[in-house]
Amino acid sequence: MIEHRRNDPWIPLLTVLWILGGPAPAIAQALAEDAAGDAPTAGSPSPDQRGLEIAREWERRDAGFGDWTAELTMTLRNRHGQESSREMRTRTLEVEEDGDKSLVIFDRPRDVQGTAFLTFSHATGSDDQWLYLPALKRVKRIATNNKSGPFMGSEFSYEDISSQEVEEYAYRYLGDEALEGVQTHVVEQVPVDRNSGYSKLLTWRDTEHLRTLKVYFYDRKGELLKTLTYEDYRRYLDRFWRADVMRMVNHQTGKSTDLEWRGYEFQSGLTDRDFDRNSLKRVR
Repeated sequence: MIEHRRNDPWIPLLTVLWILGGPAPAIAQALAEDAAGDAPTAGSPSPDQRGLEIAREWERRDAGFGDWTAELTMTLRNRHGQESSREMRTRTLEVEEDGDKSLVIFDRPRDVQGTAFLTFSHATGSDDQWLYLPALKRVKRIATNNKSGPFMGSEFSYEDISSQEVEEYAYRYLGDEALEGVQTHVVEQVPVDRNSGYSKLLTWRDTEHLRTLKVYFYDRKGELLKTLTYEDYRRYLDRFWRADVMRMVNHQTGKSTDLEWRGYEFQSGLTDRDFDRNSLKRVR
């Protein structure tokens, strides 16, 4: 096992290579070039530029959906394998020149029925988030320094629930890697917001459609915290890809949370009025 030293700048990259079972040739080559101080080939993008290019292209391909709604089941599993589930609805509105707006409504079980969570994501700066708690009959604003907290007891944080905007990260392309027979781009993402609960993320996107297949989340100490995997993608309107299953595993607690999505509908005519924070109490 690799010994972790916080002050060694190579440890985070060496850690993920060890997790993957050894460096892929492209990643090993990039590591060797950086260690030797080699500059990128003339005319080719640097690893940072290439990482940003991949993120921008993913953003471009998913732009133009307008709005979408879906239903989902959240299954929470403790480290002993005991499960509990929740039924939810969600809606998202695309916002030009800024991050998306989203609303999650809990329908079951009864103790969380009527709970609603509203997010205004922003391309720059901290997101705005509010939680309506029916038992207290009041809207609670989520503090920006609490975004790493668990969302409704799940392994997803408030930060994870927000839409992921390109400007929220700095990027570095690490190379291409075969993931279960699918060729992927591996990109390191470092959050810009100092209130983020993560020191970095590693994302695997398939090279053909740029769909996210796997994400490693590292805590503020640089230790691997969680792994998120996406399964059973479907394409809507011949353009927009959405996964039917998302699985988040917390390696430090042994807990996990599954999200199973269904009933996607796009471009149903939602407007800003459907995401008014003052109407959270009236959500049904």
